[in-house]
Amino acid sequence: MSLPTVLQTQRGSDTMGDGTLATLIMSAKLNDVDPQAWLADVLAHIADTPITRLEQLLPWN
Repeated sequence: MSLPTVLQTQRGSDTMGDGTLATLIMSAKLNDVDPQAWLADVLAHIADTPITRLEQLLPWN
């Protein structure tokens, strides 16, 4: 399943959340990072990342 398909199926009525996700995807693109690869990496590592190190998962790091 492609990233846009996943995002379409997971979207709710929370437009603020949609805007946040769009901002992170655009930030990844602006930093020459593949948004789909970045998001897959974040989802794979977020559960094992201490809250004090979450900023390391942002697309510009």
